[in-house]
Amino acid sequence: MKNAKRVNDSLTHHVQILSQGTLNGYKRLFGGRLMEWIDIVAAVVARRHCNMNVTTAAVDSLVFKKPAFANNTVVIDGYITYAGKTSMEICVETFVENLDGSKEAINTAYVVMVAIDEDGKPAKVPELIIESEQEKINYEAALKRKEYRKLRADENF
Repeated sequence: MKNAKRVNDSLTHHVQILSQGTLNGYKRLFGGRLMEWIDIVAAVVARRHCNMNVTTAAVDSLVFKKPAFANNTVVIDGYITYAGKTSMEICVETFVENLDGSKEAINTAYVVMVAIDEDGKPAKVPELIIESEQEKINYEAALKRKEYRKLRADENF
């Protein structure tokens, strides 16, 4: 496993306090803004894993479970769940962090990133070292999502 990397090698956290520029007309976090942050966090995770530029190939399961409101602290955690030949699946979990430090999940997304070389062509990524039982569960679930994405793509084209 030359150049293989661990999940923790690319773990990424982003924290934001919601202000006027991040809110919609109902004083809730604008969904598009959260989608932008998710894409950025996923890209950072993928770049840290492969040490190359990346591009977004797919976003799965972007489900808004709860709203976030003005002045809430939003915490976004990203980690790699799968590395293939040129692609990586990144799980991005979003929470509202309460003043007492407790967190409530508001969103989970799975983002597929592809490593790209200097010419913009897909490039080989390092293998993923699976160390824990949870990482193994995440990896196996990622394989199932990959198969589902392939089926969906075949149906749509």
